[in-house]
Amino acid sequence: MTGQGLLIASSVVVPLLMALACLSPAVRGRMPGWLAIAPLPALLAAFLARGGSIVVAPAPLRLTLALDDVGAMLLGGAALLWAAAGAYAASYMRGQPGLGRFAVWWLLTLTGSLGTFLVADLTSFYLAFSVASLAAFGLVSFEGSPAALRAGRVYMALALLGEAFILLGFVMLAIGAPPGNPLIGEAVAFFPSSPLRDPALALLILGFGLKMGLVPLHVWMPLAHPVAPMPASAALSGIIVKAGVIGLIRFLPLEAALPGWGATLVAVGLFTAFYAVAVGVTQTQVKTVLAYSTVSQMGLVAAVLGAGLMAAAPGTALLAGFYALHHLLVKGALFLGVGVAMATGPRHRLLVLGTMTLLALSLAGLPLTSGALAKYATKPLFGDGLAATLATLSAAGSTVLMLHFLRLLGGVAKPGAERPPTGILWPWAAVAVAAFVAPWAMFAWATALPLSASLGAKALWAALWPIGLGASVWVALRFVRLPAIPEGDVVVLADRLAPAVGRAGEAVERADIWLRRWPVASMMLAVLAIALTVLLSAGS
Repeated sequence: MTGQGLLIASSVVVPLLMALACLSPAVRGRMPGWLAIAPLPALLAAFLARGGSIVVAPAPLRLTLALDDVGAMLLGGAALLWAAAGAYAASYMRGQPGLGRFAVWWLLTLTGSLGTFLVADLTSFYLAFSVASLAAFGLVSFEGSPAALRAGRVYMALALLGEAFILLGFVMLAIGAPPGNPLIGEAVAFFPSSPLRDPALALLILGFGLKMGLVPLHVWMPLAHPVAPMPASAALSGIIVKAGVIGLIRFLPLEAALPGWGATLVAVGLFTAFYAVAVGVTQTQVKTVLAYSTVSQMGLVAAVLGAGLMAAAPGTALLAGFYALHHLLVKGALFLGVGVAMATGPRHRLLVLGTMTLLALSLAGLPLTSGALAKYATKPLFGDGLAATLATLSAAGSTVLMLHFLRLLGGVAKPGAERPPTGILWPWAAVAVAAFVAPWAMFAWATALPLSASLGAKALWAALWPIGLGASVWVALRFVRLPAIPEGDVVVLADRLAPAVGRAGEAVERADIWLRRWPVASMMLAVLAIALTVLLSAGS
């Protein structure tokens, strides 16, 4: 076993062993203070083991871990956020009941989410994806309030639905691939010529799109984030949704041009981006607004992948991964920063709100931020048509949503608070710095573009005018009475329609009973016979 292989394996083994150690009540009670340690092997692997691999189980199982460029980029960002959020949780949640249980769910979710960036075979990917998806239920429902339990039920129902889509898609994908447990690359290589290509692609896009929060499968996100503890919200929005992103990156045949499927993904992604903004600006809770922002941003990532799939554009996977890394760090810092802002008094509030403003507008592509770099890098994939125009205008939508978020954030200060606790301040600061610095450091490597090109007058103006447009729209909306749309929008509408649907079903059942009575059935049969006779006579 090589040093790289050992480091890659330890990325998932260490947090898994920590979770198993929680079987001891004494260890479980102390584990919340050690959560920040669990992702450190993965952080080291992202820097030191890129290109490495390890076979965990030989043929026929062929359970394999490998770290390619996209995986290393997302693994490093996810491990950093997991470590910071773990340290944040130890301070933010100190004294709350059930922290040992929280630690177990946290470590299992962490294990699965890091595993999705490392696994290289179908079986291991499904296992890691399932662990991350199902264990996150414990983070969503941890508070135990009615809202948290309801959000947990919705999340679990959709997670199981997504698992079913993906499992069936994997079965179709494996047909025609090498026997046994094929590597992902081997299975995807047979994808374009597979007779089951289209249904398999549909199922995989549904399954991974659900995890990303593509409309209309997004409803778990705005329900889960407001009720989850702050560090859990950072992990859910920053990292867990990236399991869907890495799934599409791994399993879409990006090297084969599929214009129809690419255009479909672009359309769904851009619709998601604008829909989430439209609903998000009606929300009144800061975490809910951030949840809809994540839905919008994941829509844009899906559109990036769709644009690359349309023309088999080289480098699509790395570009989508780069955009996802930017979102991972910025959104994680925003969620952690909400807790910091709530604990900050007037004297220190300007620095916190100023940092949060830069982070928020980075999602809209503010010049000289990581968001501007991410949008500049992915813009060529869209070409010069309608999709390119809508992708550019989505930055204006993000500006509207983020200005709405900042306005709400200004009113969340805790009375009498002065300085936030060090235990939440420094983890937030570390992620915020990484959100500003890491994309700049990785831009040339990830995009194969010179960094100077993003600093030209044309590029800066292309990033600035959507911000101005969005700010103008936000000001105009201040004079408009927006509708009150509940968080979860579609699922809430379904809840409200449920009684009417139930009554309609009961009416159909009563009609069926009535029609099955012998006199009624005889009369209907006679009417049908007469009508048929008339039609036949007319035809002759």
